[in-house]
Amino acid sequence: MQSAPDETRFAEMVFPELANHYGTLYGGNALSLMGKAAYIAASRAARCDIVMASSDKIAFHRPARVGQLIELIARVTRRGRTSMTVSVEVHAETLATGERTMTMSGTFEMVAVDKEGRPTAIPTNDPNTTTP
Repeated sequence: MQSAPDETRFAEMVFPELANHYGTLYGGNALSLMGKAAYIAASRAARCDIVMASSDKIAFHRPARVGQLIELIARVTRRGRTSMTVSVEVHAETLATGERTMTMSGTFEMVAVDKEGRPTAIPTNDPNTTTP
């Protein structure tokens, strides 16, 4: 089994369909993108089915404006038996200048689940250890 990267990154342009009437990234769309980043990071770390149990401490530091690129950076910061905590930061970049600012941050609790949707042990990445 290949080891998971320490962090997951992806980028998205803030186009008008993602914005509110102020011309900035709508909070609901921002949360959706942050949840996606947390899901990808947790799935890569666990290599099993994952669901979101909760989001916490979501902070909107600065607005991301239409025309800016946002980069989402997700890192697994805690790994338990069936769950993990993923920290997500969102940085906005003005493409013409390269100026970057952190716009949002938050944490997400992600849980490994079996085929019936019940919590299950996260498989270990150690090939010498077996998990039921």
